[in-house]
Amino acid sequence: MDLGLKGKTAIVAASTKGLGKAAALSLAEEGANIVICGRHKANLADAAAEIELKTGNLPLAIQADVTKPDDIDRLFEEAIKRFSTIHILVTNAGGPPTGYFMDFNDEQWLSAVELNLMSAVRMIRLAVPTMIRNNWGRIVNITSLAVKQPLENLVLSNSVRSAVIGMAKTISRDYAKNNILINNIAPGMIMTKRIESMLEERVKRDQITMEKAVELMVKDIPMGRLGRPEEVGNLIAFLCSERNTYITGATIQIDGGMYKGMM
Repeated sequence: MDLGLKGKTAIVAASTKGLGKAAALSLAEEGANIVICGRHKANLADAAAEIELKTGNLPLAIQADVTKPDDIDRLFEEAIKRFSTIHILVTNAGGPPTGYFMDFNDEQWLSAVELNLMSAVRMIRLAVPTMIRNNWGRIVNITSLAVKQPLENLVLSNSVRSAVIGMAKTISRDYAKNNILINNIAPGMIMTKRIESMLEERVKRDQITMEKAVELMVKDIPMGRLGRPEEVGNLIAFLCSERNTYITGATIQIDGGMYKGMM
């Protein structure tokens, strides 16, 4: 299936590793102009080289921290300078620290808000005007299964990522008339550095082997395995494509069947 992405320009946030890089790879494979960003130059260079090697498509790589408004401004300025416009935005950021409610003070709560909510707000605010001019846009927010089924020991993520869902659902109605489709994905247990660190934490805490930690993590996943980043990237590519013409305001889990709810 031709997704109609060739020549479209996509900004993918926090895309030097994990789900952000997976999204950039999938979009690059479809021929989109890719803009990636990350905080560290070395990781950024490595990600750009990997994407070019695997897809033949060299992304524009911008060093930027999505918690810093000036960096976000510069990211969009450089993208528009190179490609003239923005068609696609994938918002993404690393997860806040693991922990329970009484583990965190106000500063840590506000840091989580900056990381996961305000980064998305600021990027979308910059993307929408150019998408309105194009009368075409696709925005996908990478959140977490935690927005549908709160996860143990992740109170910050459970709370702040849910705010992204509320924001996205609201604005999806506002901009549908401009052919701007805004959706969220809610990944479950996908094998990324984030999941690796959670597994390592459990190994230390419970004094078990890594094999046992993985077994415990996947016991509630009907498919019996962790997800692969490229599976998430493929979903994002479809939602960002010309083939998606009528899905907006949705939050779609990709979790191997882990979520137990009806809706």
